[in-house]
Amino acid sequence: MAIEKKSLEKIFDVNVSRWKTSISWIEEDFIVTRGYFQEDLIGNVSFADVVFLLLRGNLPSKDESKMLDAILVSFCDHGVTPPSTQIARLAASTGSPLHASAAAGLLAFGKEHAGAIQECMKLLQETLKNDGKVSQLAKELVYDYLEKDEKIPGFGHRYHRRDPRAARILELAKEYKCIGRHAQLALEIEKVLNRLKNISMNIDGANAAILSDLGFHWEIGTGMFMIGRLPGLIAHINEEKAEEKPFRKTLNLGDIEYHGRKPDRIMRG
Repeated sequence: MAIEKKSLEKIFDVNVSRWKTSISWIEEDFIVTRGYFQEDLIGNVSFADVVFLLLRGNLPSKDESKMLDAILVSFCDHGVTPPSTQIARLAASTGSPLHASAAAGLLAFGKEHAGAIQECMKLLQETLKNDGKVSQLAKELVYDYLEKDEKIPGFGHRYHRRDPRAARILELAKEYKCIGRHAQLALEIEKVLNRLKNISMNIDGANAAILSDLGFHWEIGTGMFMIGRLPGLIAHINEEKAEEKPFRKTLNLGDIEYHGRKPDRIMRG
């Protein structure tokens, strides 16, 4: 009697799948996301809920949903001054299509721009692996950074002495009962920094603390920022194309100082 293929695979434990995922399950007329039929998710949960579901693996509570929604709103747009917005608009001014201009803006994210959330999340999460009172851990952290003459990510702002967005996010976190040890540590750091340097927490620090308390690993910090920021970039790109002249010029020749090698002629033989 011939042995069936399934029996052979079971005997030899052959793994015929080429890709494994726990995120989605797709078959004909059948779409499941993290264990939920997509047609049930549509119209019954918010965009923030689905972001939470995809990244955490489960649907959020009502308060967690409202908290993440508020965080995503706070990411949406931070004006024309950020490099990502300027780069997106410059790309749009050259005639690049929307998707390319948006990609240019997102590619501008790095350690010095948009990276503070992830860096702050990592700092808070790594610090709380240590034993000790939160207040003492905060003091040790601040003095360590001051001794190294380094800035603590998530604290201080070039325009705001006290970032109004950070205050609002923390207010909502208390209302939604999403305040945990990470937010407590961030607030203790702010106390020390405020007393020593008159420096307060900014929106990146507040969001980093609350995202950590919501259970998100620090490695998704920049990704979460990208999710929230994309609508703002698209708005700036569309405005650039609709209201500005093509090929935006940010510099005149007189604004550029050359300090390279003195020009010389190549003698032809």
